[in-house]
Amino acid sequence: MKSVREIFKSKEYLLDEPEVEKLVEYCEELQDEIVEFKYQKTNNKELAMLDMLKEVIKGCNAIEKEQMEHERFGFEAPNYEATISNLKNYIYSRCRDEKIWL
Repeated sequence: MKSVREIFKSKEYLLDEPEVEKLVEYCEELQDEIVEFKYQKTNNKELAMLDMLKEVIKGCNAIEKEQMEHERFGFEAPNYEATISNLKNYIYSRCRDEKIWL
C-alpha cells in the first residue's frame, strides 16, 4: 500500500487542500480499521508486528532511495534526526496499540 507522501510526492501542495485533508484522514481511519480487522480475525500479535515491520522497511527503503537521489543530484540532505524520531514514535505507538511490549 502506498503512503500519502508517495502518492502526492510530485504535488505536495495538494495536501493543503481541505478536500484532500479529509480524504487523507478517511484513508488513515480505513487503514487502522483494516489492521484492527486483521488482528481481530486472527487474534495474533504476530500479524500486527509483521505489518509494522513491513511499514518500517518500506519507510527505510524510501529514505535510502531519497538519500541516493540527494547524493546523485547534489541536493541538500534530508533531516534524518526527524525521520528517526518519527520512526521510533511510530513503532512505540503501534506497540502500545497492539499491547506488544518491547
